[in-house]
Amino acid sequence: MADKTDTTTETDPGVDPRLLEVLVCPVTRTALTYDREANELVSKAAGLAFPIRNGVPVMLRDEARDIGVSQ
Repeated sequence: MADKTDTTTETDPGVDPRLLEVLVCPVTRTALTYDREANELVSKAAGLAFPIRNGVPVMLRDEARDIGVSQ
């Protein structure tokens, strides 16, 4: 029995781990974390989640989802 996460992984390539090492938040210039379930790059400092479409991170403020400011 396959769960929802398995199907998402099969249809969306995610992000290359090497890319995560060099990408930073375009707003705060801080490190990003990868949320595999939502297929987004998260900037906790900015309170934003940037979508990944077809394996390509969309690092535009206008495309980011507001997740609220932490700390």
